Amino acid sequence: MTEWSVTEPVKLTPADPVSRLRIRVVGGAVNVVGTDESTARVEVSEIEGPPLIVTQEGSTLTVTYEDLHWKGILKWLDTQAHKRRAVVSVAVPAGAEVEVGVVTADAVLSGLRGRTEVRGVTGSTTLVGLSGPVRAESVSGSLEAQSVTGALRVSSVTGDVTVIEGSGAAVRAETVSGDMVLDLDPAPAGAPPADIRLTSVSGEVAIRLPHRADARVEASTTSGAVSSAFEDLRVSGGWGTKSLTGTLGAGSGTLKATTVSGSIALLSRPESAEAPEPADPASAPTSGKVL
Repeated sequence: MTEWSVTEPVKLTPADPVSRLRIRVVGGAVNVVGTDESTARVEVSEIEGPPLIVTQEGSTLTVTYEDLHWKGILKWLDTQAHKRRAVVSVAVPAGAEVEVGVVTADAVLSGLRGRTEVRGVTGSTTLVGLSGPVRAESVSGSLEAQSVTGALRVSSVTGDVTVIEGSGAAVRAETVSGDMVLDLDPAPAGAPPADIRLTSVSGEVAIRLPHRADARVEASTTSGAVSSAFEDLRVSGGWGTKSLTGTLGAGSGTLKATTVSGSIALLSRPESAEAPEPADPASAPTSGKVL
């Protein structure tokens, strides 16, 4: 096992291949990016408070404090937390398994293909271009996923959840009072049917579906409002519980959304905003650039 005790800005280049990365930080920020290399690079550009311990044991690389453990990170309280700050950037093999835990710190993860798990107390979490299974949990920080194609599961207490250009087959999102906004891309050819399930207590839910959406829709709220841009969906109920149900396209996929007092809105992505269908090769020009 190789170990470094980091008390000042430093760049580290562990020599052995890495297949698992674990980071736990208080204050500051964490940036993780996937690369085509087999080894990792670690840069600590800012640090205040107790040292960060960086260890490599076998193919597992760990960056953490001695008193900050993964299991209890969502409940972690420390009267000295405001005296800690670290800005950590790690380049890791794209297929590595990644676990990131942050307390009052922002986290950005991009370009990863392996299983990814993020837990945060406060601070924002941003996930970009992840293709493996993803699980993200937050107490009060916002969660944003952009161009995530792997199975996505997110949960938040008061933080908002935003999914942009989502095309993954499975999306699970839960909030207590945080709002949810999902902007879904058309599924690529040959992809499995989408399975989207959203639950909130008082947060508002807005979902923008492709113009040619293909799903069975079941949405309901106990005391909120419902609205839809799709004529094939029907609203039922009067005072109290309202439901939005129906089938879009062939109904291959599933969309279920439930709130207690939050509103639910289904929006339609303009047809012009969707990717055009591939042109017939026979009709393609014989010269020049094809756009």
